[in-house]
Amino acid sequence: MTEVREPHTVAVVGAGAAGTLTAIQLCETATRRRTPLDLLLVDPCPEAGRGTAYGTRDPRHRLNVPAGGMSGYPDDPGHFTRWLCRHGEPSVGGADFATRYRYGAYLADTLAQAIVRAQGTVSVRRLRTRAERCTDDSGGRVDLHLADGSRLTADSAVLATGPAAPTAGWAPPALRGSARFVAAPWSTGALDGPGSGTADVLLVGTGLTAVDLALTLDRPGRTVHALSRSGLLPQPHALTPAGPMPAPDGLDDTSLSRLRRAVYRHISRSVRTHGDWRPALDSLRPHTARLWHSLTPTERAEFVAREGALWNTHRHRMPPATAESLSRARTARRLAVHTGAVTDAVEHEGRLAITLSDGRTLHVGWVIDCTGPGRRFDDPLWRSLFASGAAVTGPLGMGVATRDGRLLDAEGRADRALFTLGAPRRGELWETTAIPEIRVQAAELAEQLLAPLTSATRRPSRRPVDGHGLALSTHAEAAAAYRGGLDRVLKVRAGAEDAFARAVALDPGFALGHAALALLGHESGAAVDVPRTLAEARRSARERADERERSFVDVVTRRIHGEEGDTALVRHLEAHPGDALALAAAVPTIAFSGVTDLDDEHALRLVERTSPAHDGHWFHTSLLAFLRQGQGRLHEAGELARRALAAEPASGHAVHALAHVHYESGAHEAGRDWLDGWVAGQGRGAVHRAHFSWHIALHELALDDPAAVRRRWFAQLAPGRVVTGVRALVDSGSLLWRARLSDSWQGELPTGDLLETVERDVLERPATAFTALHAAVALTAAGDLPALHRLRDHALGADEVQREVIAPLCEAFAALVEERFPEAARGLDALLPVLRRVGGSAAQREVVEETLLYALVSAGRCEAARRLLDARLERKHAPRDRRLRAGLVG
Repeated sequence: MTEVREPHTVAVVGAGAAGTLTAIQLCETATRRRTPLDLLLVDPCPEAGRGTAYGTRDPRHRLNVPAGGMSGYPDDPGHFTRWLCRHGEPSVGGADFATRYRYGAYLADTLAQAIVRAQGTVSVRRLRTRAERCTDDSGGRVDLHLADGSRLTADSAVLATGPAAPTAGWAPPALRGSARFVAAPWSTGALDGPGSGTADVLLVGTGLTAVDLALTLDRPGRTVHALSRSGLLPQPHALTPAGPMPAPDGLDDTSLSRLRRAVYRHISRSVRTHGDWRPALDSLRPHTARLWHSLTPTERAEFVAREGALWNTHRHRMPPATAESLSRARTARRLAVHTGAVTDAVEHEGRLAITLSDGRTLHVGWVIDCTGPGRRFDDPLWRSLFASGAAVTGPLGMGVATRDGRLLDAEGRADRALFTLGAPRRGELWETTAIPEIRVQAAELAEQLLAPLTSATRRPSRRPVDGHGLALSTHAEAAAAYRGGLDRVLKVRAGAEDAFARAVALDPGFALGHAALALLGHESGAAVDVPRTLAEARRSARERADERERSFVDVVTRRIHGEEGDTALVRHLEAHPGDALALAAAVPTIAFSGVTDLDDEHALRLVERTSPAHDGHWFHTSLLAFLRQGQGRLHEAGELARRALAAEPASGHAVHALAHVHYESGAHEAGRDWLDGWVAGQGRGAVHRAHFSWHIALHELALDDPAAVRRRWFAQLAPGRVVTGVRALVDSGSLLWRARLSDSWQGELPTGDLLETVERDVLERPATAFTALHAAVALTAAGDLPALHRLRDHALGADEVQREVIAPLCEAFAALVEERFPEAARGLDALLPVLRRVGGSAAQREVVEETLLYALVSAGRCEAARRLLDARLERKHAPRDRRLRAGLVG
C-alpha cells in the first residue's frame, strides 16, 4: 500500500506587509515547483496587507518611497506601478508617491491573485486570531497556541510580526496614566479625541509617524508641537531625482572612522557632481547590511548613538508634497519643532502642562507617542520564545538574533523551524524595515522553506518535445499547448498568445512558455504583462530548464531590456540551430522585428547555417523565400514560397514572401487577385491580416485604382474599427499617405482616427527606428508639426539609427509640412542611401521615395522627378507611375 504523505505546512504569523509578501512568494514558488503546501495565515486583522503601516485612509498619508521602488517582487520593479495603472490611476509613474492605503490594497490583491493561481497546489487558510505561545512538537514541528484557545501544528513557522510596539518609557508616569496620552496612534479610534477641536497637540518624535500625524491634525487655530532629542524632521525626496551614482571605493575597510570619512567624501562628491546628496546615500543601500556586519559591536553602538538620527532622517525621506505641506504649516506657525525631551507632565482641567528638558512648558490638549517602534518585542508570542530560550535578543538589544532569517536560540543554534523577516532582524541587518529589503527576504525565505521539499527527482528519460524535436522541460499537456502556440507563431496565425498562456497555466514553472509569451508581448503588442511574465520565465529557468531553454530565456531578457539581445540571439542560434522560435525572432519578417543590425546578406547566411537542422521544413523554406526576394532573386523566391505553401498552405511567411515577389516584379493584377483570394480563405486566421490587406492595396495603388484603394482602406485597414496599435501605424497610416501623394485620395485624410488609435508614446517616443519611420509618416500626413519636433527630439536621444536617420527624416518631413519643398527634397534625397538601416522591407521604405517624388514636383524640379520615376519604372511596371510620369511638364 502506498503511503500518502500530508502536504508540508507553513504557518505565517502576521498578515501585514512582511507576512503578505512571504505568503505571495510561498504560493508562487510552490506552484512553479508543483510542491503541495498547506499555508496558514494567522492574524486577527480583517484584511491582509494592511498592518499598521497601510491601514490609514487619510489621503495625505503617502508612501515615503516612490511607486517605482515599492513592487512586491524584487525581480519585477514596475509591478506596483502597473497595478496602479490598471486600478484607476492610468497616468501614475514610477516617481509618484501613492497613498499608504492604496499600497495596502495592492498587497491584498496581489496575495489574492497568487492564491487563485496556486489552487490545486497550495491550500491557504486564514485564521483571524493571534498566536500567543509557541512550543516544540514532539515530532520536531512547531505548535502555535492561539488566542481563541485552539492550537495548530506546522512544519515551520514564519514570524512576520512587524515592528516591536513602542513602550513609552520616555514618558513620566503621570503622563502615561493620563487619558489624554495616546500611546498607539494607529489603533482604531486613537485619534478621535485629538482629531476634534482645536486644542494644541504635542507629538513626541519627529520621524515619519509624526509627519503623517502633523498633516492629519493640522488646522487653523491649533499649534501642533513636535519634539525629539535631535529636533530633525525627515528630509524630503528630490522633486527631480538626479541620476544614480556608483558606491565609493573603500567600503571594504572595516574601520568605522575610515568608513565614515569615505562616506562623507562620497557625499561631497555627489553634491559637486549632481548638486544633491541623495544619489550618494542611495548608492550605499545595496551595501548597508554588509557594512553593518563588518563593524564591531562597539562600532555599531557608536554609529547608532552618533549618526543614527542623522542617518534615519536622510535615509527615510518624505514625499515632496508632504514636505511642502509641512513647510506651509511651519510658516503659518501651526507646526513648531522642538529639540529636547519631556521631563514632567501635569494634567489640570482637561489640559496637560508638559515641561521640556530646556525648562519651557507647553500647554496642550493631547500628547501622542510618535517615537516609533521599540527595541524589544514584548507581546505574548515573543515573550514565550524568550522565556523558553527559543529566541534571544538581537545585537544592541534590537530585534532578535537570527541567521539567514532563522531564529537563534539561547545556545546560538538555529535548529528550530522558526523564521522571521523585516523589523525583527534589525539588530542583524540594521536596514530591514522597508519594502525593498523585506521583499528580498520574503523571496529568500520561500526558497529556504521549500528547497528541501523540491525532490531531486530524475528527469524522465523521454521528455516531451516541440514540433521540431527539441526537448521541453514540462509535462505532456503543457507541451501540447506550447506546440500549438509555436505552430501558430510560425504560420503567422492568431491564437499563439492563448496557446502559450494555456501552457503556463497548465505548468506555471514552464520557463519556455513564459519566455514565448513575454516575447510576443514585447514584439507584437500581445495583451501580456511583459515584465511580470519575463520575471516568471527567469524564476522558472533557474529552477527547472535545460541549457537551451535557459539560453532562450536569457535571449528574451536581453532583447526586452535592450542589453545586446541581438548578439545573444545569434549566439543562441549558433548553439541551437534547430530552435524555430529563436530563428523566427532573428529574421526580420512579418512576425518579428528581427536582429536590427542583420542585413539581408547576414540574415541569409544565418538562415543557411540553420538549414541542416530544419531539413527542408516549410517554415525554414518560407524564411529563405523572403530573404531571396530581398536580394532581388525574385524567380527563386517565388519557387521557394510556392514549395512552402504546397507543404503548408497556411504559412504566412511564404505568403508574405510571394506578396513581395508579385509587387517587386510588377505583377500587380496577378498579385492582387491571388492575395485577395488567400486573405478570404486561409488568411482568415492570420494574425497580421491587415498587413496582407496593405499588400493588396499596394497593388491597387500601383494599378491606379483609387476607388479600390479607398474601399479596401475602409473595409480592412480603417484604424480603430479594424486595425489598432502599431499595425495601424505601419499599414493604415503609410497607405493613407501614399494614396495622398499620388492623388489617389481626394478630400480630407482621416488621420484623426489613426492618431487616436495609436498610443502617444508609440508616436512620439518609439522604441525602434522602424516604428519611428512610420510615426513620422503619420504625423506628416496629419500635419502635426509640434509632434514631429517631439519625435525628432526623442530620436536625437535614442539609438544610433534613430539619431542618424530618423532625426533628419523628421526635419525633412517638417520642411514638407511647412511647404519648404526644396529643403525637404534635399533632406529626403540624402537619406535614401541609408534608409535600409531602419529595417523593414523595400516596399515599406518606398514611402520615403514617394515623398521625395512629391517634394521634387512641388519644388518645380521636374527633371529630377522624371529621373526618379524612370528608375522606378525600370524596376517594375506600375500604371500609376506612368500616369505621374506623363503628367510632368517643364
